[in-house]
Amino acid sequence: MAAFDFEKLKDPCYFAENRLPAHSDHVFYRDEAELARGVSSFYRTLGGIWHFAYARNTEHIPQGFEAADYDCRDWETIRVPAHIQMEGHGAPHYTNTTYPWDGHESIVPGEIPVRDNPVGCYVKYFAVPEDWERVYISFGGVDAAFALFLNGHFVGYSEDSCTPADFDLTPYLVAGENKLAAMVFRYTSASWLEDQDFWRFSGIYRDVLLYTKPQHHIEDVAVRAVPLERDGYTHGKLDVRLAFNDASEKHVEILLCDSEGDCVEGEEAVVTATTHACSMEAACVLLWSAEHPWLYHLMIRVHDAAGALQEVVRVRVGFREFCIRDGVMQINGERIVFKGVNRHEFDSDHGRAMDPALFEQDIIALKRANVNAIRTSHYPNSSRLYELADIYGFYVIDETNLETHGSWMKNGACAKDAHTVPGDSEEWLPAVLDRAQSMYERDKNHPCILIWSCGNESCGGRTIYEMSEHFRRVDSTRLVHYEGIFWDRSYPATSDMESQMYTKAADIEAFLKEHRDKPFICCEYTHAMGNSCGGMHKYTELTEREPLYQGGFIWDFGDQAIRRRGRYGEDVFLYGGDFGDRPSDYNFSGNGIFFADRRPTAKLQEVKYNYQNFTLRPSWNGVEIENKSLFSDADDYELRLTLLLDGRKIWETWQQGHHVEPGETKFIDTAIYKMPYLGAGEYVLTASLCLKNEEPWAPAGYEIAFGQAVVVPPENTGASLFDILGCGVAAPAYAALEASGSLRVVQGDINLGVQGAGFSLMFSSAQGNLVSYRHGGRELIEELPQPSFWRAPIDNDYGSGRMADTAQWKLASLYRRCTRIEYSVDGEDFETVNGFFGRRDERRAKRVIVRFTYAFATEPAAACVVSYTAEASGEVGVTMEYETAGMPEMPDFAMIFTLDADYDRIRFYGYGPKENYIDRCCGARLGVYESTAADEVEPYLRPQETGNHCGVRWIEVTDHGGHGIRLAADVPFEASALPYSPHELENARHAYDLPRPQHTYLRASAGMCGVGGDDSWGAPVLAEYTYPNGKRSLSFKMKGI
Repeated sequence: MAAFDFEKLKDPCYFAENRLPAHSDHVFYRDEAELARGVSSFYRTLGGIWHFAYARNTEHIPQGFEAADYDCRDWETIRVPAHIQMEGHGAPHYTNTTYPWDGHESIVPGEIPVRDNPVGCYVKYFAVPEDWERVYISFGGVDAAFALFLNGHFVGYSEDSCTPADFDLTPYLVAGENKLAAMVFRYTSASWLEDQDFWRFSGIYRDVLLYTKPQHHIEDVAVRAVPLERDGYTHGKLDVRLAFNDASEKHVEILLCDSEGDCVEGEEAVVTATTHACSMEAACVLLWSAEHPWLYHLMIRVHDAAGALQEVVRVRVGFREFCIRDGVMQINGERIVFKGVNRHEFDSDHGRAMDPALFEQDIIALKRANVNAIRTSHYPNSSRLYELADIYGFYVIDETNLETHGSWMKNGACAKDAHTVPGDSEEWLPAVLDRAQSMYERDKNHPCILIWSCGNESCGGRTIYEMSEHFRRVDSTRLVHYEGIFWDRSYPATSDMESQMYTKAADIEAFLKEHRDKPFICCEYTHAMGNSCGGMHKYTELTEREPLYQGGFIWDFGDQAIRRRGRYGEDVFLYGGDFGDRPSDYNFSGNGIFFADRRPTAKLQEVKYNYQNFTLRPSWNGVEIENKSLFSDADDYELRLTLLLDGRKIWETWQQGHHVEPGETKFIDTAIYKMPYLGAGEYVLTASLCLKNEEPWAPAGYEIAFGQAVVVPPENTGASLFDILGCGVAAPAYAALEASGSLRVVQGDINLGVQGAGFSLMFSSAQGNLVSYRHGGRELIEELPQPSFWRAPIDNDYGSGRMADTAQWKLASLYRRCTRIEYSVDGEDFETVNGFFGRRDERRAKRVIVRFTYAFATEPAAACVVSYTAEASGEVGVTMEYETAGMPEMPDFAMIFTLDADYDRIRFYGYGPKENYIDRCCGARLGVYESTAADEVEPYLRPQETGNHCGVRWIEVTDHGGHGIRLAADVPFEASALPYSPHELENARHAYDLPRPQHTYLRASAGMCGVGGDDSWGAPVLAEYTYPNGKRSLSFKMKGI
């Protein structure tokens, strides 16, 4: 028994020993009955409980544990598949670009950490079925490398954490019980090639399978199915190449069957070689696309010379053509637009050892969000993902397991040097090509894969160029992608398309005016970190006016956060640094349009709208439908029309038979204009396209596209909502005061009281504010109303340094001095003198106005005026005005009212249902919504600004009995009602740091700046969605209910 030489771990040229050649991911069965059940008796899983020992480094490995006579049964146990660090050994480590050993050990590429390089020592005892003659093992994924032993014999070694490693165990097997042992290394020289932006784990994290083979066995299947352009894509050509384990005689049936199982074409052959190839043509084939993922089945039966069935193989086949034609990428002859998402393979409870059920859950969630493409960032995913993408219809960029970001980029700056990996190095070339070949061979038969990617953020150079050429040699039916040439243009032919990350839409347009030699995609864009995805529509609009810009892939699918039990037994989600992992990039792993537990974020509302294939433009006369699909008619869906009057649904209809072909725009007369006049108010028409029939990913009636507009019927007199209080849901029941009612005004030394029917206000000259607002005998405000110019910084604010630029506004929101108090009673003006209202007095009045001037500790000195106007009707008008030169732009311009936490029911007429912002409101729709203060908080990994709604006409915050406060305005405003103040949100690093709610913070705003999202490390909010310093005002009316 030869000991494993640990020095080999430092050799970039040593990446595999005795590993079997990579092959397609087909499954083989003994007969069709097994195939129908989906369970093959040729396989046995070794997943489950293994014996385990954790060693800090190679020096602490139990000496000789792999030997057959070394009993490991009293060791601890570990689950397989699983990450070692998720099973209680060591700690997860998150870092983006910095290598995890940076600052701990000084090493250069090829060298590996010595002191802290954990090794997982795995042992599994197993027996082999007696009828298995030859036995093989397949490890689906081991991070980062492993040496394998059986009964004390060295079997082999493999790197590449994300593609299978197969070995022949036959020479080392014994009768009865066998002992399998594996040393799993956390870091080897290959770790320099796996510097992806993800949690750093180690362990056997994908399934381990034992398998045997029949006497005559298909080792590899290669399928190419393309439509024939000469026949207008109605005929298809199928090329099949089989590789066998032996050259002896066998009979092979190859049948192409449709989805019903009927044979379309076929061939039978006697094969006496190790390979066999055939071609066949089929008429009237249905083409595969993301819109219509038509699949055929290739059925292969292998018989021995005597006719005995040896095995059955089924491979899904999709006929499709993908190429660059006329300068643009086309799928089946039509210009493609990628409406994509980057997706890490991650589960908050298991890391990359994902719960198998989540694969389909993820695919369905993305399909429902109108996503049509996935980039497997930044490594080959489990085969299950590609299988589901074939079935449900997704365009896939399959990415090689390669990223060396930290070897050439330091703190965001390109710093190429002699240690840049892989560069032009011949030393790294074999390992890099091996990764490409392993991915290609496993995944080559999946129609969903349109593009091979040479990895991510590994700069440029000849090595990666050679990889791209390898893909082209082995596969002419797909394109090759690589973004890294943006940083190193020495080999521009590496990528068939111009691919960039986080380039602003305007800059893409400018680039394409000068460079029209390649189509352009954003392999990463719209960085969805925290409260983000603002301005996404700018990219969508660009796809529609610039043919060479063909879409992009949002970063990314889901927050990478790890679920644990908190101090008080609650579920908490932890991010980088929470495990003592240093260096770390902390919550930079939280970039998802889904939260870590797969709940959708509010950002998904915007994504779904921007990715819809139809644009609907409703008006009073009908609906204009623009069909941006490639292969779907609008008649494939039902048209639903909903008419609201002041937020109340007054009419709805479903219609069918509206033909709008791909690429066509057509006006549909919906006869809404024939409806009788229903009175004054705001009419809102929503047009939706919904599934006619149930699909595997959604029920019938599911909405896939919508458009909405405020429409004006010809008879409408133009009367506003506020002229018709009492109409529908827009009009809460008020105990209205008679027009002849009056106010009782009580003027004291310090306080000014205003009392009306069922309500009262008190203004204090000592506090310089409204100190009481009572309605129905209940005090509504718990603390002094506050002018607010600050928001809890979002992740994009931290990344751009926006807080430092606007920090004076935080001070202004926290600290102010009342410098002047003026008041007016029925037009008679007064002013406090030395802080006193003056003589004691009591009188009756119709209107009282109290005006406070506040000065702020800013440079230059800024001030604002807040006015309250009490009317005999019971309404209180609130106005806030500001005008100061020389100050920075303002994050927000709002008034915040602090209510008791019992007032936590929310009802509003505005844009919803989810939070939205001035640059992220395309997917929101106008209506009346109900919520709670707690539900308005989006659970971002790091608490931040949340819960805003644009276009608010009115908002009510009440307790369980329906008592509370209402804000309304003639001009739509922004509003939120949350259980936390902006400063409480800002002070918390995690959701569990937030205090238990004691208040509800009701905020009315003239407009908060947008959230941005072009990136999260420097890109500002687009100028058109900010509020430069200048004159601003806010007005609304307040009333108790």
